[in-house]
Amino acid sequence: MLHGWPQSWFEWRGTMPALAKKFTVYAVDLPGLGDSQGAPPSYEKATLARYLHGLLRDRLGLRKINLAAHDLGAGVGFQYAAQFPEHVRRYAHLDYPLPGPALSAEKYRTFSWHLAFHEQEKIPEFLVEDDVRRYLTEFYKQVAYGGTAFGGPRAASPFNRAQIREFARTYRRPEVLTGGFELYRTLDEDEIDNKRAGRVRVPTMLMAAKGGLASMRATTKPLLTNILRAVEVPRSGHWLPEENPRFVTTRFLRFFGRS
Repeated sequence: MLHGWPQSWFEWRGTMPALAKKFTVYAVDLPGLGDSQGAPPSYEKATLARYLHGLLRDRLGLRKINLAAHDLGAGVGFQYAAQFPEHVRRYAHLDYPLPGPALSAEKYRTFSWHLAFHEQEKIPEFLVEDDVRRYLTEFYKQVAYGGTAFGGPRAASPFNRAQIREFARTYRRPEVLTGGFELYRTLDEDEIDNKRAGRVRVPTMLMAAKGGLASMRATTKPLLTNILRAVEVPRSGHWLPEENPRFVTTRFLRFFGRS
């Protein structure tokens, strides 16, 4: 299970217990993020996928996995399925339009103010690092169910104070804060890498926030050519596994439990 930004493995806490009754569950911090040590040479998603493969296959000895990935972590998840399709049994791709043949990185950055802001060199770190917790607190609200990113009024945070503190704890590390922004700064390289990846035949389920399924389909269809399910999560904004964990977990169990 791969997390997005600005999160860590901790985003999966609501889905892991039920999944662990049927599967062995690994929720990992992306290289350079969370509590991981060191930093990769690049935050291009193709590079991060190779680091992940080194962990899962070479260190943990896993040969065939079900893979679930959310947000920018789904950029890594797609590249993992593209580079190592023989090791992926089924793939769940959550709420992340893919830069590639149907969506340029330049166009992608027009979707939200934060996409253009986070790609700037040094400026996001300079403005955010003194109060990471406050920045994350306000950001979580904007893309939550009913938030301004979905055309609604100001939404309440989907996370309580303790949960926000846990995410902020990791992003307060300067190298992790920069690593998170680097996920955005490498979108041009991701577009090129995804175009090179071509068609990926791994059985796939798409999951999107309310109103987001059409753009997900449009950008993933040229790349993920074996989409078996496309699901819109009710009563959820961008934080699918946390805003509606019961629904997401049930769909995971159905999808990953099939032969």
